[in-house]
Amino acid sequence: MSPLRLMVLLVSVAALVAVAAVAGASTPARDSAAAKISPVRVDGVHLGDTHADLRARGKVGPIRPGCELGGPDTRSAKLRAPLKGNVNYTLEAPRSVTDITIRGGARARGVGIGATIPAIKAKFPHAVVDHSTDQVFQATLVRTPKRPKGGRITFAVSTQTHRTTIIGVPIIAFCE
Repeated sequence: MSPLRLMVLLVSVAALVAVAAVAGASTPARDSAAAKISPVRVDGVHLGDTHADLRARGKVGPIRPGCELGGPDTRSAKLRAPLKGNVNYTLEAPRSVTDITIRGGARARGVGIGATIPAIKAKFPHAVVDHSTDQVFQATLVRTPKRPKGGRITFAVSTQTHRTTIIGVPIIAFCE
């Protein structure tokens, strides 16, 4: 191999190593910026918060009709960035949060959208895998146990991709 080709090869390899190092270094920063999910809250959105309070703090969008299957009085609101998802409210005023559905932007003990069942079980060893929704919703549910200071966290793992697609606090309210 000529010295010129060898030099080009070495420069190319060095550039690839540098790109890989930068990509690897940026991953933890992105992960640490993700909002935190607990059994009672996601970021600044707590179970029981009223819509007026969440709206005033800029956590949710305007209130809108919820799932038609729940009846005419159901209401929900989309979460604001960096969170992706929505909250569902009680049927009567004042509307307060009953459950939070996350589709991105938050993690529970480092487990977020895209996680596999083994990754969930590694962080939540007592979580129960429930296959009863596999046929109807094409998702396996993984439920953490109820805690003394709060409720559950539920993960929906796609039966096709085997990756988490939705995280619910304390449940995932299916409306399809």
